[in-house]
Amino acid sequence: MGLREAKKERTREALVEAAVRLFEENGYERTTVAQIAAAAQLSTRTFFLHFATKEDVLLANSVPRVELGVAALGERRSGESPARALARAIGAMVADASAKDLPTGLAAARTRLVATEPAVQARLLQRMATAQSALAEALRRAYPDELDPVSAAAVTGAALGAVSAAAVAALREGLPPERVRAAMLGAPAVAAFHLAE
Repeated sequence: MGLREAKKERTREALVEAAVRLFEENGYERTTVAQIAAAAQLSTRTFFLHFATKEDVLLANSVPRVELGVAALGERRSGESPARALARAIGAMVADASAKDLPTGLAAARTRLVATEPAVQARLLQRMATAQSALAEALRRAYPDELDPVSAAAVTGAALGAVSAAAVAALREGLPPERVRAAMLGAPAVAAFHLAE
């Protein structure tokens, strides 16, 4: 990462940290973009250079995380099944979430707010649908002779749904980051096992 990219990353991290703290202290609705920027010692203009909306702060790492998953699927390994490739891609995405969203409290804040704030819920659902489509298309491209678009979407949706639901449940239970990570990684296999019964 170059100096410019490192500075951008630090700025984004400062905005996210300030937002999570203010959402906790003042509530989501009462926290403004201007307050977030000021708490991070930045201008409102700088905020909007990094995030289009207040909701986007809660999803700060989602786009690069999906890009990690898509890249992992693009690197299909010899003899690797679609399920294994998808598990590897999900593993890369969970590792990223474990490094960035769990220790900072971002994942916990997002989980709390998605249950109470319609704007956060709508933005999260939009991002999830976009992510699922991108990953399903990458999986289908990696396995064009084994998966059609419908099958790729079904497999991807089932796996991502299991990971997301497990993460939310683990965060609501107040589990420590390592247990949240384990729940996310194990969720697709748990779901597949119970569906096969």
